[in-house]
Amino acid sequence: MRINDQITLQDWELSESFTRATGPGGQNVNKVSTAVELRFEAERSPNLPAAVKARLKRLAGRRWTQDGALILRVEETRSQARNRDIARKRLAELITQALERPKPRIATRPTLASKRRRLETKAHRATVKAMRAPPKNGL
Repeated sequence: MRINDQITLQDWELSESFTRATGPGGQNVNKVSTAVELRFEAERSPNLPAAVKARLKRLAGRRWTQDGALILRVEETRSQARNRDIARKRLAELITQALERPKPRIATRPTLASKRRRLETKAHRATVKAMRAPPKNGL
């Protein structure tokens, strides 16, 4: 499976299993295995650099297993072939997202004017809330 010019996934890295889908679909759901579970051995993949694997793991979230595989389950359509295509497309999109390096954040300090504005609004809110309080007994 080709991702871009540099990255091509080999057949041993991908495995598919088919199960019955849930939801509406009549008798077709009960007898045909249309749901696709695509398993990509990401941790063992020689084609992905370590930084890309780390970003892919963060993007995958709960779909990342303890043994370093990425599992995508698709049961959107009633066709097994279309579900297969959707799963492969999603895997390619995830990998291309992981290929993009995040822009490094440059730490900045708040300006003096923004500090003053924040303190002024804070003081204003304090006076508004103080005016809501019932009058004190001493008056």
